[in-house]
Amino acid sequence: MSDATTEVKDPATDATPAVEASATTSEDTTSFTERYSEVLGKVNDTLDQVDWNQMGRIGKIVGIFAAVIVAQILIKGILDTINLLPVVPGLLELLGVVVVGQWSWRNLTTSDKRSALVQRVQSLRQEYLG
Repeated sequence: MSDATTEVKDPATDATPAVEASATTSEDTTSFTERYSEVLGKVNDTLDQVDWNQMGRIGKIVGIFAAVIVAQILIKGILDTINLLPVVPGLLELLGVVVVGQWSWRNLTTSDKRSALVQRVQSLRQEYLG
């Protein structure tokens, strides 16, 4: 056993710790306020250096990516639902093969058709990519 005595202090009669706690809280609040002001100043300086003319372009790109992601999620949900039906997936595969066959027959059978297709693809590429 230990020979040390434990002394129990009554918090109601001892006022010193309460004063120290309030002083520490006040210092923490001031320190937090200073740090907050410093961080906001740095953020404002950084935002002032941004070329906001480019942000419209970036916003459009981000919007397009978001729309594509949402569309892909919706399409996946629709295809998963269709895939649950017993006969429909096979019929859709057959339809895809028929459509690709018809397109190939119309656009790839002769060299004139192939060169016309290449010209159309190049003109579209030039139009959209500049």
